[in-house]
Amino acid sequence: MMRLRSLSRTGFVGLVVALVAVTAITMPDEAEAQAEARRAPPNIIFILNDDQRYDAMGFLDPALKTPNMDRIAREGVYFPNAFVTTALCSPSRASILTGQYMHNHGIADNNIKFRPGTFFFPMALQQAGYRTAFIGKWHMGGHGDDPQPGFDRWISFKGQGDYLPDNGKGVRHTLNIDGQRVERKGYITDELNSFALDWLKQQSGKQPFFLYLSHKAVHADFIPAERHQGTLSRDAIKLPDSMADTPENYEGKPRWTKDQRNSWHGVEFPYHSTLDVIDFKLRYNETLRAVDEGIGDIIATLQKKGMLDNTIVVMMGDNGFMFGEHGMIDKRSAYEESMRVPLIAFGGGMPRGRVVNEIVANIDIAPTFLELAGAQRPEGVRFDGMSYADLLMGRAFNRPWRTSLNYEYYWEYNYPQTPTTFALRGDRYKYIQYHGVWDTEELYDLKADPMEMRNLIADPALRPVVKKMRADLFAGLAPEQGRSSVTFTERLDEGSVLRNRNGAGPGQFPARWLRDGTETDLKAGEKAEGGKPGAH
Repeated sequence: MMRLRSLSRTGFVGLVVALVAVTAITMPDEAEAQAEARRAPPNIIFILNDDQRYDAMGFLDPALKTPNMDRIAREGVYFPNAFVTTALCSPSRASILTGQYMHNHGIADNNIKFRPGTFFFPMALQQAGYRTAFIGKWHMGGHGDDPQPGFDRWISFKGQGDYLPDNGKGVRHTLNIDGQRVERKGYITDELNSFALDWLKQQSGKQPFFLYLSHKAVHADFIPAERHQGTLSRDAIKLPDSMADTPENYEGKPRWTKDQRNSWHGVEFPYHSTLDVIDFKLRYNETLRAVDEGIGDIIATLQKKGMLDNTIVVMMGDNGFMFGEHGMIDKRSAYEESMRVPLIAFGGGMPRGRVVNEIVANIDIAPTFLELAGAQRPEGVRFDGMSYADLLMGRAFNRPWRTSLNYEYYWEYNYPQTPTTFALRGDRYKYIQYHGVWDTEELYDLKADPMEMRNLIADPALRPVVKKMRADLFAGLAPEQGRSSVTFTERLDEGSVLRNRNGAGPGQFPARWLRDGTETDLKAGEKAEGGKPGAH
């Protein structure tokens, strides 16, 4: 844990300067009030934004305007090393609710249903005396919107939901409000924010509460609120260098990354269209503005009700999003822009202006919130995650913390561009391997190469690192039943398999795998690889 320590990311120096400028000296009366507030169980508000990548906040990206998110990071705590263990909507959200890796909770894609009796952490909050509300996108266990266990108040919609209230043909979309379907009235982000504010205004302060505000925004296809259209600059958006289709960018990369370039999730044929990636990112940036405004309204409501000192506000993304990195859009991969997410928090009497660099993840939300609330999980329920409540609240922290985190993604027939992926993300190195596809592994030195451009998997000097990370990855992915499994759901069609006839061709195998077929060459290859096939 660190206080006011700058990151290597550009743009963070400005945040540090701002932190110094705004951090107020706590006066005795204020300190006494905060101490009193901390003695009561804290209220908790969890705001989950869809597809918000780690740097999609104004203090990290000047092309964005997010003054309320910036305020939370400035006056509260910012976690620059926050990740999801699966960069896909349903598995990530299931990991948040269960505190478990995907291979344990079983929601391997956006269609699989929860096992009967699955424990969601808000159930324990209810048992501890909390009033609970879920408002927004559920999108787990199929595409239904029925009320789920653990919540006293329920407002949701089917599947991904829609930004606008009707389909353009006069048919209104609906919300499920406590089991009753009601026609929608407005722009989805504003509507969800309004429901959240109404519920907060009903809280008296006599009973602790937990609000889970789960936004549809900023999921593609992005549609900004009308008031935000045209408010940000296209010229301020910078595309990544790794987007270029050059030999240098693809040197050492897996074949599938080149093949994905000309596909549903690639920059040459994105969503089987001709959309411009800069315009795409501009719509994303403008769509995020309504989310930020809603956060500001929530903070203002808490302040007006005198509840901010005893309410912890946490904002996170359910997965990242790629805008051209390695020739890709969307998520799913184990690259940083896909699996890394924003995580900021403030209120609840926590010390102001801190940066916590420890690796935290979506699987940590459940144990953290239960510890903050003083709630107990039922006997027999286990978490894969760890509680970072002490890190969050600035308390003494002497327990060992993780130095690496597992990542897993299972191939989907609808989107066959990305293979089944397993990765181990450490403080310095990231190791990635693939399942069911003939391709190379990857190893990146994140300190020397934060953009993951130079694959070091074949570096002889790093063989001990690779060997250890392979073993640690496998050990970390061992499911509860003691064996690995790959799941699939019923196939309904071919999926998003189209390619542009005039786009990029298929990728190439690594040069180190290529042989001319002579006996001398084959023996040299065996020696370089450590022996004959099957020897290890």
